[in-house]
Amino acid sequence: MEKTLVLLKPCTLQRGLAGEIINRFEKRGLRLAGMKMMQLTDDILNEHYAHLKDKPFFGMLKDSMMSTPVIACCLEGIEAVQTVRMMAGATNGRNAQPGTIRGDYCMSNQQNIVHTSDSPENAEIELKRFFKPEEIFDFTPSNLAYLYALDEL
Repeated sequence: MEKTLVLLKPCTLQRGLAGEIINRFEKRGLRLAGMKMMQLTDDILNEHYAHLKDKPFFGMLKDSMMSTPVIACCLEGIEAVQTVRMMAGATNGRNAQPGTIRGDYCMSNQQNIVHTSDSPENAEIELKRFFKPEEIFDFTPSNLAYLYALDEL
C-alpha cells in the first residue's frame, strides 16, 4: 500500500474544517496511518518549500503556515498519492472543480486547505520530514475486503 502526506493548513484549523476534511479521505477508503498536530518552524518550512524559496510569495507562505499549528496526516491506500491529489483539486481554489476539497472549501491559491505530496517519491521524503517511524502505524482495516477487489491487494 502506498502512503502519502497531507497537511491540514492553518486556514483549515481556523475555519473548523479539520474533521470534515479527514472524514472525506476516510469515506473514500484511505486509511489514516498517522496523525499529529504540530507547530511548523522556519527550518522545516525552508526545507519543505525549498523549491519555492526564490518566489516573491515565499515569506507570506511561511508566515501563513506558521500562523497556527497544522495537522499532519499519513494516509494509505492503493495509489494514495494520485487519489489524494485528485480529491484535493487544483492548487488555486478558484480553479478547483466542485466536488474536490479545494473546489468545495476555498477561493485562494495560498489559503487552499491542504498540502498533498505530488509523487510517491516526494511522499516518502515528506513523511520522513514530518513523522518519526514510530508515529506511523501499520494495521489491516477490517473493511479492506470491501474497499478493494482481492486481485488489487
